Amino acid sequence: MGLPLSKYVWFDGKFVTLDKANVPITTHAIHYGTSVFEGIRAYWNEKNLFVFRLDEHVKRFRKSGQFYNISLNFSDKIISDAIIGICKKNKIKKSCYIRPFYFVGDYGINLHVTEKAPTNVAIFTFPFGDLFNKNGITAGVVSWRKFSDMSTPPQAKMGGNYLNSIIATQEAKRNGFDEAILLDHNGNVSEAPGENIFIVREGQLITPPLSSSALNGITRDAVIKIARNLNIDVIETEIARSELTISDEIFLTGTAAEITPIISIDSKKIGDGKPGNITKRMMGEYTGIVMNKNKDYSHWLTAVY
Repeated sequence: MGLPLSKYVWFDGKFVTLDKANVPITTHAIHYGTSVFEGIRAYWNEKNLFVFRLDEHVKRFRKSGQFYNISLNFSDKIISDAIIGICKKNKIKKSCYIRPFYFVGDYGINLHVTEKAPTNVAIFTFPFGDLFNKNGITAGVVSWRKFSDMSTPPQAKMGGNYLNSIIATQEAKRNGFDEAILLDHNGNVSEAPGENIFIVREGQLITPPLSSSALNGITRDAVIKIARNLNIDVIETEIARSELTISDEIFLTGTAAEITPIISIDSKKIGDGKPGNITKRMMGEYTGIVMNKNKDYSHWLTAVY
């Protein structure tokens, strides 16, 4: 599926047209998945375009590469300015998705990647609305497990890591579900292929700990902070698979997914089969924040214009 990409991209420090951003077939990342990426959203509220939690995304962007000694050869400020700049250069005045990534370049078939390995950096953007149906989606627990910290770092947003997400999504789609739920190596709930998961039980929000191979998601963190500011209890603890079907509510969180209700798991209805009250409250709060309608969280937004 082709994306309606912006005319200009940022490539190794310069704004160029998309057709000028090329790499050789010997690019290491093509062969071995040695790429690092972020997914960032910017929201247009009819007055300005606001990038959500830019600083947090850029910090994680660099840290992900550090797990594998992959160098990001630009400062955090240059990357942040480039993210803002790509929106300005393309004169974007609608909500969009921004994808910065860096990767090991022309490095042959050498598996000994060091900080001296050549890297390239690129940023592109495209218009983006809802990833999922905000009235609720179906999900199924898949047979594939989320990889653990014993095999590869779950906190690194590496291209190769997401093959695990791809194969889980394929199974869920074959089984007729909108999204997959992965268990960790102990059989407890981990996360979805590209989202963290929360369950609601007796008025409390419960989410798996990072030790369950869950990504330390930026939207996950935002939801935890928002909920606690609303005096909603948030508990980070292991969640058994069987707890999913007896939850009062379930929702996913992620940059692309934002807050998405799950209305059935493994073909079993969650609650009354509709988004629950706490889920809807969190969705409303989140929307207000990203659209700059809640000044208590304006520090999470970076204005483009």
